[in-house]
Amino acid sequence: MKIITAIAANEVRRLFLSPFAWIILATVQFLLAVFFYLLLSKYVAPAPWHIGRGITEIVVVGLLQIAGVVLLLITPFITMRLFSDELRSGTIKLLMSSPLSITELVLGKYLGIMVFFLCLVALIALMPLSLLFGTKLDPGLLLSGLTGLLLLSSAFAAIGLFISSLSKTPAIAAVSSFIFIFLLWIIHVANDSSGERIQGIINYLSLQKHFNSLLSGAFNSVDLVYYLLITALFIVLSIWRLDALRTCQ
Repeated sequence: MKIITAIAANEVRRLFLSPFAWIILATVQFLLAVFFYLLLSKYVAPAPWHIGRGITEIVVVGLLQIAGVVLLLITPFITMRLFSDELRSGTIKLLMSSPLSITELVLGKYLGIMVFFLCLVALIALMPLSLLFGTKLDPGLLLSGLTGLLLLSSAFAAIGLFISSLSKTPAIAAVSSFIFIFLLWIIHVANDSSGERIQGIINYLSLQKHFNSLLSGAFNSVDLVYYLLITALFIVLSIWRLDALRTCQ
């Protein structure tokens, strides 16, 4: 565990010592602040679709939906260098010849990137939480939405981690990660041209479907298990990939 923590700490240090991480954080906060203001403006203006809907459902859930899309867009850029840089520079050989195991290396890298996502989600949460100074929020809906955003980011990070281990070029890793995550995000669109059994499988594979379920306040164990399975699957695939590289050396 100490080795995993040390690798994670090194990854976090590497991220926050570069201006890129701070630019990402600032850009995300700026974009979401703009959408937060627009959602608040819509909520304040009377409209028929407001009837029966509170500020949590309109503003908070709307903001978290947008945040999910923003995470989809930025994750490839955050994860693209996790292993690509090591493969390109050749330092991966030194890591593999060291006493640490492949599992410790992968888990350390993943834990480090998740610390970054935790900071990002915490900053995003400050916007809806600021509404508590002037109104009441639905705590269950807010907690379910933030949990969904955190689970979504954990799945994104695991996918990006694995794809980063497949290429020596960060740009290719970023593009590949985006394409794969985007396809999992919109896969439910293919439901119109498939049978009931296939529709059920496609719906289960959709990242967006499970995320929307959590945003609606329906905290279902099916959604939790789905994100845990996706995260575990791509972490294991990353371990297998690097283990295969070690065997080939």
